[in-house]
Amino acid sequence: MTLKMRTPSTLLTSLSTSSTPPILDQILKINSSEQPSANMSLLKPPGIGMSCFTMTFGAISNLTALGILARVRLHRQSKAPFLLLTVALLVADLGGHVILGALALYRHMDWKNETHFGEPTKEFCQIFGASMVFFGLCPLLLGFAMAVERCVAITQPFFHSAMITLAHAWQAVLFVSCLALVLAVLPLSGVGTYTVQYPGTWCFLRIHDPQSTGDYSLVLAFSCLGLTALIFSQLCNIVSIVALLQARRKSYDVNPKSTSFRTRHMSSASSSSIFLSLDVEMLVQLAVITVVSCVCWIPFLIHILVLQLKESPESPEQSKDGFTLLSLRMASWNQILDPWVYILLRKTVLFRIYSAFHTQRPTETLYSSSADSRRRTLSLH
Repeated sequence: MTLKMRTPSTLLTSLSTSSTPPILDQILKINSSEQPSANMSLLKPPGIGMSCFTMTFGAISNLTALGILARVRLHRQSKAPFLLLTVALLVADLGGHVILGALALYRHMDWKNETHFGEPTKEFCQIFGASMVFFGLCPLLLGFAMAVERCVAITQPFFHSAMITLAHAWQAVLFVSCLALVLAVLPLSGVGTYTVQYPGTWCFLRIHDPQSTGDYSLVLAFSCLGLTALIFSQLCNIVSIVALLQARRKSYDVNPKSTSFRTRHMSSASSSSIFLSLDVEMLVQLAVITVVSCVCWIPFLIHILVLQLKESPESPEQSKDGFTLLSLRMASWNQILDPWVYILLRKTVLFRIYSAFHTQRPTETLYSSSADSRRRTLSLH
């Protein structure tokens, strides 16, 4: 009995023609470009309840705020530009909730209907990503435009009443919308790409491991533009608050110190009217909106900016970071909280709060003065 010695060539031939695929072939298939789809199919579908709640509650909140603003009468012409910018902000928030919520719900339903969940189509991902960029930048840029308008109205009232008109507000809305739209459609023309993001329910710019200069530049532009709008909005609000405080102090210093009780009462009434004036009402709303935007958006904007500054490429496991999804959900709450600022921080609500804290003091003062007079009368008798 003789043994046949196989040469290396015949051994490789027999391995390649065997029924079982080689281990090397399996490893190459795992590391191929189809790996994200395989990984997506192993993920558990997220809950659809939170997406439905945020979409419904956000749409109702924005519609309620728009209904309140529709009943506001223009007592002053200088109020019209701020109201137009406010309406544009609420419409952008409403569109973001309805359009992005519908796309996310479609993605959830697609996940539940398929046995093996894969990546969305290229067209769907491009529409989703462009909507994310557009409705993400519009509220931030409109908030910046509102801050600039209020800063000019408070620091330069004569220039604002003479130069800033409703047409200028329309131009600002169109400029902001066009700027956000241009940045959103650049990946559709080949500059940058939109990719599916973890856990496969939303699409955005390639924030993890950018493949080209366009990807890197677009993410930097989105992050830096949003951060710049937030920073300058805060600066404009600080300048406006300082100007209002200085105006209030000057009006208080004008009143003589030795005055009668009636003069002091009129001074306190004038100070309360200054506090509840139209400029202060709009400034309080704007300041709260800016603070809410900073809290909601800064984690996401700084996180994607830090990811671009990293020099080492990321592995597929590192791209599945939960902080990106958490910060995105925080940013989505900005569109829910914005309308409640206008619902709650109105002049009538502020007046009721102010009256609730100050109605007790005159009564107590009157009661104490009457008690003192009675004591003096008894002592005389």
